[in-house]
Amino acid sequence: ATELSAERDNVEKDGGDAGESAPSAPTAPTAPTPKRKSRALFAPAAVVVEKRGDGTLILRSPVALGVYTQRVGDWLTHWADVEPDRPFLAERRATGEWQTLSYSEVASQSGKLAAGLVRRKLSAERPLVVLSENGVEHALLMLAAMQVGIPIAPLSPAYSLQSKDFAKLKAIVQLLKPGMVYAADESRYGNALTAIRDLHDGEVVVGAAQGQGPRSTTDATPIAALYVLGRTAEVALAAATVGPDMIAKFLFTSGSTGEPKAVINTHRMLTSNQQAKLQTWPFLANDPPVIVDWLPWSHTFGGNHNFNMVLANGGTLYIDSGRPLPGLFERTIANLRDVASTIHFNVPRGYDMLIRALDADDALRERFFSRMKVLFTAGAALPQNMWDALNALSSKGRDKPIPLVTSWGSTETAPLATDCHFQAPRSGVIGVPVPGTELKMIPQPEKGEQRDSAPSDKFEIRVRGPNVTPGYWKQPELTARAFDDEGFYRIGDAVRFADTAKPERGLVFEGRIAEDFKLATGTRVQVGSLRIRAIAALAPIAQDVVVTGHDCDCCGFLVFPNVVACRAIAGLADDASNDHVLADGNVRDKVREGLAALKSEGGGSSTWAARALLLSEPPSIDAGEITDKGYINQRAVRERRSDLVDVLDGRAADSDPPCVIAL
Repeated sequence: ATELSAERDNVEKDGGDAGESAPSAPTAPTAPTPKRKSRALFAPAAVVVEKRGDGTLILRSPVALGVYTQRVGDWLTHWADVEPDRPFLAERRATGEWQTLSYSEVASQSGKLAAGLVRRKLSAERPLVVLSENGVEHALLMLAAMQVGIPIAPLSPAYSLQSKDFAKLKAIVQLLKPGMVYAADESRYGNALTAIRDLHDGEVVVGAAQGQGPRSTTDATPIAALYVLGRTAEVALAAATVGPDMIAKFLFTSGSTGEPKAVINTHRMLTSNQQAKLQTWPFLANDPPVIVDWLPWSHTFGGNHNFNMVLANGGTLYIDSGRPLPGLFERTIANLRDVASTIHFNVPRGYDMLIRALDADDALRERFFSRMKVLFTAGAALPQNMWDALNALSSKGRDKPIPLVTSWGSTETAPLATDCHFQAPRSGVIGVPVPGTELKMIPQPEKGEQRDSAPSDKFEIRVRGPNVTPGYWKQPELTARAFDDEGFYRIGDAVRFADTAKPERGLVFEGRIAEDFKLATGTRVQVGSLRIRAIAALAPIAQDVVVTGHDCDCCGFLVFPNVVACRAIAGLADDASNDHVLADGNVRDKVREGLAALKSEGGGSSTWAARALLLSEPPSIDAGEITDKGYINQRAVRERRSDLVDVLDGRAADSDPPCVIAL
C-alpha cells in the first residue's frame, strides 16, 4: 500500500456544502495525511453523453478514476499501521456486551489464520466456503483468505438453515469443490454439513461458540487450530503473489431461475469500486464511517459495498445480528440505541420497519440521527411513501432532511456502477456513472410496440469497467452470453433519464426487463415502476407486490402482506390466524381503497390493477421467490403460484372467487 501516493488530504476543500466542488481524483489511503474538516459530502454530479447513430448512448463520468490499491489486504495493512488502536469490528457477546477488535488486533489475528490457510494449500480450485452469517470469526477468515490469495465463497445462511432440501447448497458445493467449509456453530449447521458431506473432501472448520443441536458426522476442526504463530514471512510471501486480477470471492446470485451462479469477484473489482466511492463521497476521507449493519456478506451490498467501505476508509463496523423480521428487528433497534451511526444502509423492507420505530420513539429518533450524515437505500427501489416518511423524520429539529441517496449495480459489478451522490427530488433516481465505469444505453422497447404513453424514454442499460466481473466460474457459455461484442455486461435492467435535458440529474431505475410483460392489448407493463407505485398505494397493507396480467385485459396484484399492520387494521388479537386477518373486511376495504387511489393517478391499463389477492404463504427461498435482503423475484413467484395467478387474472373456473379483491 505504501507504494501508492497519498492524496487523501486533497479530497476536500474548506467550506462548501453537499454537492459542492471537490478535486477530481482522491486516492485510496496509503499513508497518514493531515485531515481537513469540510462540510462537503458529495462530489458534483456530472456525466458525459455520447450519442451513436442508432440511438444508443454511452455515458461516462468526466472524472478519471484515481489510483487504487491492487489488493484488498493492503487496506488492513495500512490502517493497522496508521491507526492501530482504532476500533474496526464489534459484535455482541452472549452477555450482551460489545466485543471490539482494533485494526491491529484484526491484522494480527487474521495474519495467524492466513498462515494456517496457506499450509492447507487452498486455491481457486479448492476455495474456502462459509455457510454462516456475519460475525467476527467470519470476517477474520475472509480477510485472512483474501490476504494470501485464497478465494472465499460466503453463502447465504438461508441455504443451510431455511432450505428443506439443501438443493442450492448442494449445487454450489459440487461446483466449487471446496478445500475448506466453515460453519460458526456446528449445532446450527449440522444438518447442512451432513447434507453436503459426500459432495466434497474439504476440511470442515467450526467456530468457537457451539450450541447443543445436532452435529454433522464429520470430524470438525475447531477454528483455534487454524491459528499459526511465527509464520509472518510465509504469509508475506503468499501475499506478495496476490495481483489485481486474482479471485478474491465467489459470490452467488439468488438463483431465481435454475441453480445459483458463481460470480467471480477479483481484487481489482473490489478495490477500484471503493476508489470510485471515495471520489463520489469525498467526506469519507475525513470522517471514517461508523455503521451498524445487518446486510449479509453473502451478498454484494453488505459484503462488498458496506464492509469494504468501512475497511478502505478506516471506519468501524458494528455487526448487527438483527434482521427486518419480527422477533429479530428488536436486536437492530437495541443496537441503534447503543451506537450512533454516521451512515445507515438498508433495504426497503428494513426501512419500512425502521420508519415505524423511529416515528413511535422520540429518544430513538434523536439518537439515530444525532451523527447521521447519509441515509442509503439499495437492493430494491424504495417506495415513495417510505422516501417521504424518512425525509420527514430526519427533518424534525433540523433545517433540512439528511440526504437520502442510493446507487445501482449488481453482484457482477462489485456492486457500484452508478451513484446518486446528490439529493434527488424523489425516489428511484440511481444517479450517474461513477469514475471508471461506462454505461451503454439501448433504446427500449422496439419500434411498433404499443404503449400507454409515447414516445418511449426507456433504455436497456449495460456496464463496462474495472468493477465488472470477468465471468461466471466454470460456466463459459453463460459468461459468453453475459457480454456483448464491445465487452459491456448485459445486466438486464431498464432505466430512463430523470431529466432528458439535464443528464447530470441522473437515471431512474425502471426495473428488470425480463420481468416486464404485455397485456392482451399489446401494451407493455413496466413491472418495476408499477410495483413501487403499488406498494405505496397499498400501504401499510403491502409488504411487497407481484404484478400479474400477462395476456389479460388488465393488471392484477399478488400481495405479500404486512400481517402486523393488517392485524392492527382488523383490530384482531395477536393469536388470530393469518387467514382470519387477511379475510377481515376492514383489511379488504383498505386494499380496495388503495387500488382505487392508484387508478385515480391516471394512465392507461398498464399503470394500475383492477384486482388483488392477499397471500397467506410467505415467499419461499428454496423456490427463488425471495433473497436474504427481501427482494421479491416477480417471475419466480408468478411461476410457482401459477394457480393463484390464474385465479387473480380470471382464468380459473370461478370467474369471481371470494379471495380476490376487485375494484
